Amino acid sequence: MTVRLSSQELSDLVGQIYDCTLAPDRWETTLHAIKDSLLCEYAFLRLDNLATHTSLVTRNAGIEPAWLECLPALAPEVAEILVQVLISGHSQDAPSIASQYMTREEIDATQFHQKWGQPQGIADYMGLFLLQSPTRLAALELGRHERHGVLTGCEAALATLLIPHLRRAVTISNALDLATVEKERLAETLDTLRLGVVLADEDSRILHANRSAETMMRDGGFVRDGGGRLTTGSAAASAEIKTAIGMAARNESGIGKTGLAVRLSHESAAPAVAHVLPLARGEVRTRLDPAAVAAVFINTGGEDEARLRGVTAAFALTPAEARVLSRILSGRNVNEAAHDLGVAASTVRTHLDNVFSKTGVTRQAELIRLAARMAPATL
Repeated sequence: MTVRLSSQELSDLVGQIYDCTLAPDRWETTLHAIKDSLLCEYAFLRLDNLATHTSLVTRNAGIEPAWLECLPALAPEVAEILVQVLISGHSQDAPSIASQYMTREEIDATQFHQKWGQPQGIADYMGLFLLQSPTRLAALELGRHERHGVLTGCEAALATLLIPHLRRAVTISNALDLATVEKERLAETLDTLRLGVVLADEDSRILHANRSAETMMRDGGFVRDGGGRLTTGSAAASAEIKTAIGMAARNESGIGKTGLAVRLSHESAAPAVAHVLPLARGEVRTRLDPAAVAAVFINTGGEDEARLRGVTAAFALTPAEARVLSRILSGRNVNEAAHDLGVAASTVRTHLDNVFSKTGVTRQAELIRLAARMAPATL
């Protein structure tokens, strides 16, 4: 059995996802809508701190309290499976479906299925990769009951459409530290954030900028005030942000990856990225400023960059090796890292082999754990 959404239903679902960015208490309702759209029995959203082995966020739909209590003990096995799938070359932009990358025997052999899924009649599982960094791993996990059969290409296609919207919402929520932003306290709340935030209209005119963004614009930083319009020091980044803002005004469900993790800093500098959140629709987002169609969040990734510098310094990595490590730690596989860096995949493999040799690990999963344990370098 499969299900399809109309354009309006997809638009409504995307709107619910984006509302969760500014109102985290809406995740449960939204997860119910997502699981129902995919004909799944449950949905479980998790954002983990890899450095402390704790969960910063756990939201679910369709899981009874008694079964929810069983999840922490089984979570490490699930996380390990997800990481292994990711580093094996699976794209972050596509869902991983258990029945498509594991045999039935392999699924049945996992403790998670034996102790959790099978007793509840779960026949198949889907994982959506949303965020990976040296300190964070976020994923949405869903289970399909045996009465609906295994997950199909139809569900995979719908999940693929949802991934960039979910990733944008979780990434910004992580940067906001899951704060709820309300119109009545907009300036006060935004000014407490270390990341820059700019509200813009459809023509990229700046309607509001928090203190961090104002400082950047005053000092000629990552974002700038170009005659009242939002620009950056990079023509390519400015063009993508402008395009994303226009799409946010016209068709937020079609924005996809445009305006998500837009690189603002030079390749050789510490990464600074911008994320564009549509504001023109949704019960929650339109409350901020009726004239605003988008909020642009500028994140310098301080803690994760410090950990990367810590690994680089501790093991004497070269700049090229550090650039490859940065991509691997952000969830890229070898081919994706090569594309990002504009080099051959063989070059990335050579640098990665050197990183393995210097750090004394043999697998990408171990590199991720090593970076998570590494104390941030002093500035």
